[in-house]
Amino acid sequence: MKFGKIRTGDAEGALLAHSVTVPSGRLRKGLRLQARHVADLIAAGVQEITVARLAETDVDENTAAAALAQALIVDHPHLTPSKAFTGRVNLLAQEPGVAVLDVAALEAVNAVHPMITLATVAPYQQMAAGGMVATIKIISYGVDRGDLSRACSKGRGAIRMMVPHLADATLIITEIDGGAGDKGKAAIANRLAALNVTLKEVVLVRHEAKALRDAIARADTALTLILTGSATSDIDDVAPQALRDAGGEVARFGMPVDPGNLLFIGSLAGRPVIGLPGCARSPALNGADWVLSRVICGVEVTPQDIAAMGVGGLLKEIATRPQPRRG
Repeated sequence: MKFGKIRTGDAEGALLAHSVTVPSGRLRKGLRLQARHVADLIAAGVQEITVARLAETDVDENTAAAALAQALIVDHPHLTPSKAFTGRVNLLAQEPGVAVLDVAALEAVNAVHPMITLATVAPYQQMAAGGMVATIKIISYGVDRGDLSRACSKGRGAIRMMVPHLADATLIITEIDGGAGDKGKAAIANRLAALNVTLKEVVLVRHEAKALRDAIARADTALTLILTGSATSDIDDVAPQALRDAGGEVARFGMPVDPGNLLFIGSLAGRPVIGLPGCARSPALNGADWVLSRVICGVEVTPQDIAAMGVGGLLKEIATRPQPRRG
């Protein structure tokens, strides 16, 4: 691609690099100049104009952006590309879910040529229907066909959406004297609804291992959530022990995300069970949201996955968080 100033009289067929106002109106950047545009410019006293001319080996910005978008999703059923405009295509979620990204492949796309750019949400970010998962932008008016081909090859299928596959959930809340009661029920119900999951039942029991064990065993939904009246402070505390007593297992207690440290995750009869931290009573983002959305969408969450959440896991600074006393 050649870019620069030329005589206006020689500009027919070139792409206008910067918008120009003429008596007949405004000529927008990116416009392919026709004879009438050139005549208008000359009549307006514009003797030189900055333009771009594509080489035979170049692909125009819109065609290039659309081609890369299609390669990235390979007609993935849960993502829709927008119409290319000024070298940009957005990839939009068709329904709620989480974004699943091949980070190495996407980094390779951005390394092909500086004029071929791709920006995405964070891996496993929860998306609402219509949310923008990624945007492709061709910065120049065209890119070399070979560079575009390499970018498409490196990024093929690198962006996917995992959508909810669990239909319903049970929320078990344990109660203590003077505790929060069922506070937080609405916030949790809203989290589930955002992922098309029905909160089928809310069960309140005393904060005792036996009562909680029985409630866990009775739950008949695809997902069981436990919100304890007293914070879980050890893997042998009431809630994790109740899950084991019911015949389940605890895969991990504790996560390096703040707020959200006191989460545990396990299973019973092949169905996921999540012990929610107390901060889940608030609608504000916390570590439980990261785990909940992945589990609901069928993304495996291993202890190693949770350990890796610590980098970027400082979600909110709290001024009143306890600090060591000064000597």
